[in-house]
Amino acid sequence: MTQQTKELAISILDLVPVRQGFPMVQAFEDMKNLARHAEQFGYKRFWLSEHHNTPTLASSATSILISKVLEATETIEVGSGGIMLPNHTPLVVAEQFGTLETMHPGRVNLGLGRAPGTDMQTARALRRTTQETAFQFPEDVEELQRYLGPLEAQESVKAYPGVETEVPLFILGSSTSSAVLAAKLGLPYAFAAHFAPQQLESAVAIYRSRVSLPIHCQNRMSSLV
Repeated sequence: MTQQTKELAISILDLVPVRQGFPMVQAFEDMKNLARHAEQFGYKRFWLSEHHNTPTLASSATSILISKVLEATETIEVGSGGIMLPNHTPLVVAEQFGTLETMHPGRVNLGLGRAPGTDMQTARALRRTTQETAFQFPEDVEELQRYLGPLEAQESVKAYPGVETEVPLFILGSSTSSAVLAAKLGLPYAFAAHFAPQQLESAVAIYRSRVSLPIHCQNRMSSLV
């Protein structure tokens, strides 16, 4: 009897680094070239991060970069690893990713993070408020789910494009609390093992005990498995 082995899906997380001695525009060319190679070699996903006020990283306008990678490739899934939801309103994110999904159906992923992806001074400049919006993360995720969901679930404010696109959502995290939230919402979970390797086993165990959906282990600049 031959034992069948399930093929392991390998993906890439790109922070879009700016190489020393090269202009920032080269980082965008490197990003597209990396995505093309990933597609050629059979990688499943190509995700882009969100970082701000960091001169060595060019990944601040994540949705724009995702659009450029989608245009430069044909089949690979492209998404965010992730959109830092405290920096944005759910409606704007729904409109942006609803637009991407409408232009490139079936190829867009939306990974969501709770952290600002920068220092607190820059976070305040992004939000234009001193309110700690990270505490609203669970409610914001649910609001975003609704905007991307069926028409009958909508309220008076709707995302166009966005409604009924059902863009796949992933919860990103580096703590056990993110595992609890992902399981509660029934969403796939991507753990940032490069941030908190000591919490990986606990977070995975919590998630697996509460939901039977895929877990993706996020490794800096390399892969989501």
